[in-house]
Amino acid sequence: MNVTINGEQQDVPEGLTVTALLAHLGVLEARVAIERNRDILPRTQWSTTPVQPGDSFEIVHLVGGG
Repeated sequence: MNVTINGEQQDVPEGLTVTALLAHLGVLEARVAIERNRDILPRTQWSTTPVQPGDSFEIVHLVGGG
């Protein structure tokens, strides 16, 4: 299934949730924010939101400091 992640087309397995997509990509959940189809996706919905063909994700890594 084809999706866009941070502006790049990627082929990912069908049947993934957003949580499973992060695991598939090797992204640690702890310090990221996700936008799906131009809407912020609350962390509480990651495990129940299915990844659909044509979805567009922006995955932002949060960086601490000051």
